[in-house]
Amino acid sequence: MRWTLCLAGCFGMMSALAADLPGSRDLPEVPRFPNAGIVGFREVGDVQRVYPQGPVRRISNQVRYEEQVEVQGQLTAVTYQLPREHLGEQAFEATRKALQEQGAELLYWCDGRDCGSSSLWANAVFGNATLYGPDDQQDYLLMRLDEDSLLALYGITRGNRRAYLHVEQVRAAQPLGDLLPTPGTLLRQLRATGELALPRLDGEPQPAWSELLARSLNLDSTLRVSLSGAHAEAWREALVQLRVRAARLELDAGQETPGLSLKLLR
Repeated sequence: MRWTLCLAGCFGMMSALAADLPGSRDLPEVPRFPNAGIVGFREVGDVQRVYPQGPVRRISNQVRYEEQVEVQGQLTAVTYQLPREHLGEQAFEATRKALQEQGAELLYWCDGRDCGSSSLWANAVFGNATLYGPDDQQDYLLMRLDEDSLLALYGITRGNRRAYLHVEQVRAAQPLGDLLPTPGTLLRQLRATGELALPRLDGEPQPAWSELLARSLNLDSTLRVSLSGAHAEAWREALVQLRVRAARLELDAGQETPGLSLKLLR
């Protein structure tokens, strides 16, 4: 029985590898979705990339988005075609969860029509027409992997029901510095996972982050959270000063966490 399972697994692996584009490879940090095959692969030694932090739209014949992150460095781009029984959203969600469990930090996250035009994402942002599909069948996120590495993830299910997951990693030539997520992204993460872990916020409240957290929490005034960390009380006071109602903010003195952590109270 074990030999049968082993052979089945080996043949499945061989089948997946046979479907890959010659010379392609996975990114070490990104787990491959089961039975997905690589249909696009690109490596560039030094490139300037601009990743949106907002919906992509065409205004006055120019591609525009509210905010962006610019980075220069080594680019590796991988496009996976998914098995017919799966949607782009499923692979996107599985990959997002795996990366966040590894400590990746979200900078922007959108789905469906909130992302803007899929045609512009495919052609103007990623330069890959294969990724064009219905606007309501797309998902995108931008995340920071470490001090000098960004990763963009885009999932799409096309009108013919073929689904793709596109991954781009840029390893920057210089440290990325302090990159802020958008308020809506923090709120989406809090709602989806129930927690915001912010290990970089290991000191007294920073004005830029205090304002960002306050804006995020005030996007939905019904949410209540608990704060934990060495400086949680100071962060709570800073948020109250920025008009987050004190009744919405509790202190979790019994939990020690690196940096600052916010947990959703049900």
